[in-house]
Amino acid sequence: MKCLVLIDGVDTSTMTRDQLETFALRLKAEMEREREERNYFQMERDKIRTFWEISRGKFQEVTAEIRKKDHEIEMTQEIADLEAKQIMQQMKHLQFENADKISQIRAEAMTRLKVAQEDHVTQQLELLKDKRELRRLLREAEEVHEMQMQELKMTNVEELHQLRTRFERDVKDMELLHEEKMLVLKNEIELVYRMQMFEVEERKNTQIQKLIDNHDAAFNDMKNYYNDITLNNLSLISSLKQQMEALRKQTERSERLAADMIQENRKLKEPLEQAQQELQLLRRKLEFYDRDRAQLMRLKVRNAYVEKQLQGLTWETDALILRNDTLVKEREELKEKFEEVVIELQQKTGLKNVLLERKIAIMQKEGEKQKQLLKETMDRCVDTKDPKIRKLDAKAREARVENVLEEKNRAIHELSYELARITKAHDDLLATYESKLAQFGIPKEELGFEPLRKTVKWKYTCGPAGLVTENQ
Repeated sequence: MKCLVLIDGVDTSTMTRDQLETFALRLKAEMEREREERNYFQMERDKIRTFWEISRGKFQEVTAEIRKKDHEIEMTQEIADLEAKQIMQQMKHLQFENADKISQIRAEAMTRLKVAQEDHVTQQLELLKDKRELRRLLREAEEVHEMQMQELKMTNVEELHQLRTRFERDVKDMELLHEEKMLVLKNEIELVYRMQMFEVEERKNTQIQKLIDNHDAAFNDMKNYYNDITLNNLSLISSLKQQMEALRKQTERSERLAADMIQENRKLKEPLEQAQQELQLLRRKLEFYDRDRAQLMRLKVRNAYVEKQLQGLTWETDALILRNDTLVKEREELKEKFEEVVIELQQKTGLKNVLLERKIAIMQKEGEKQKQLLKETMDRCVDTKDPKIRKLDAKAREARVENVLEEKNRAIHELSYELARITKAHDDLLATYESKLAQFGIPKEELGFEPLRKTVKWKYTCGPAGLVTENQ
């Protein structure tokens, strides 16, 4: 019974050499096409893996940058805390210095107040001394003025007596002169005297009136002079009295002013303490305000920088989200295509593997039969009586059998090699698909089928570029 040899569902036992060559070329073309598809999927896998590595590197860089920024924020906060502690320490030193300065100012103020009180007492004593001196001078001036008044009165009396005496003497002299003239001329000018008596009388009266007027004018001048002196003395006395009254009022005003200043100092002592306390509070608020303003400026700069970084990270996140969506869509498309290709390849490779295994099993059986037949033939050839013919026939038969065996072994070897290569391509494709599933986070259970794997260990290994080579 002749066994059938099926390759890819085709019986090769009835094929001619040309048909076998054509069939081998077709198988070779399919092998090249599958190799190109495998290389294409491997390149796509490498691209996706490279893109994934780049995206993961960028994500790690962004994460490291965020951690770095968080660390910088923590360092900035620690620096701010240290600065706050330093400022609080400086505030304590300033408060101590302020208290020391306030105590010094208070001591200086008390010293100045004591000095001012001593100066005031000294000035008061000097004013009292000046007052006593002015009173003494006033008494002396009054005594001198009284003496001058007495002297002026005596001088005035003497001058009045002298003037009266002189005028009386002049009058007497004039009367004597006129009497003598009258006596001398009485006889000579008795007629003329009578005629001119009236004129003489008039002139005499006029002269007397003039003398009286002159005397009255001189007396009025003297009276006015002494009245002016008296008025001047009275005005001087009144001015001195006014000065004394002004000094007395000034002394009383100074005493009242001193009392008012003492009371005002007592009244201003509590407001001074309150003002000093308010000054301390205002200085403290000013320091807090300066510190808060500096902190606010730093926070504004930091906020602007963080907002800028946040905006940049938001843009990068949006770009990454868009790219992620695109990659997810591409992954879904690749997944669908890959599932279709895997199912198709599994069907083809499964069918080819089954056919190749059947063909190998059939060829092994035929090889065993041929070996058995060859053995029987060799045994029959050995039974020949002519040793030369037996020898020649044996060599010829042996050579022919060896040629046939070599051809069969070569065919078996090629088929085994082809089976190992296709199995290796199938396993590589499954490994690539599983790595893609692992990269995209898809579990194997979601495939819905169990991939077919070859568990038999072949005597072929993978060479460069994933090619199957024979072990040497």
